Amino acid sequence: MDDHAASPFALSFDSVAAQYAASRPGYPPHLFTTVEELAEQPLRGARTVDVGAGTGIATRLLLDRGARVVAVEPGPAMGAQLRAALPDTPLLRAVGDALPLADGTADLITYAQSWHWTDPARSLPEALRVLRPGGALALWWNVPDPDTAWTVDQEERLKSRLPGYHAHGITADAAEIALGLFPDLRPVYRRLHWTRRVPVDVHLGHLGSRSYFAVLGPEKSAPVLAAERAHLLDLFPEGTVEEAYAVDLTVVRDLRPAR
Repeated sequence: MDDHAASPFALSFDSVAAQYAASRPGYPPHLFTTVEELAEQPLRGARTVDVGAGTGIATRLLLDRGARVVAVEPGPAMGAQLRAALPDTPLLRAVGDALPLADGTADLITYAQSWHWTDPARSLPEALRVLRPGGALALWWNVPDPDTAWTVDQEERLKSRLPGYHAHGITADAAEIALGLFPDLRPVYRRLHWTRRVPVDVHLGHLGSRSYFAVLGPEKSAPVLAAERAHLLDLFPEGTVEEAYAVDLTVVRDLRPAR
């Protein structure tokens, strides 16, 4: 596993698992429609492995579209949140670099907000091993929308106060990484946009659930979040924040000959 995947950031979410479940955004319906389009298969009935499933945010949405989902999550506290919310969903405690699944048993493997915690040189071959021929790997991330001025300003403020903030971001580079490892693949990248309106405390809870804040701990993160509260209430005096997101999506279909 590479250095950043093995860092304290990778499992830091366990310390904020309940906060993560309560405040993290979901994903828009048109993301799943686009996944179906690029994967060239419906989600309904698809044998799906949701890796780095966390508290089950994407898992639930995949289930709602009719997918047959097995969740994979290494963090015990994050997994406990998923199990409480989705008790009938199979849950494996594992990582994407070593999936405890048989060859050719999945139609779709998804990574929602999690592929950057793997070593792609291991997790990509593992995904291709577990996928059936013609199956697809879908990688996506919600990121603050770079076309929205206030989110750009917020990201700059956080970057100035949090060392290493988004230093390992690969959201728009996943296709290039996949091609570098397997030049015969044909990854496709899309950027989608969406918004949600939430109380300022939910937005701050979302920020506080990010790995950078979790590693800092409450004492050091509190002043940063307090400063953000002041900025947000200047922008949104009624106390409701209109969050703007871009979803960076890469879909890789396994079109290699049957193995």
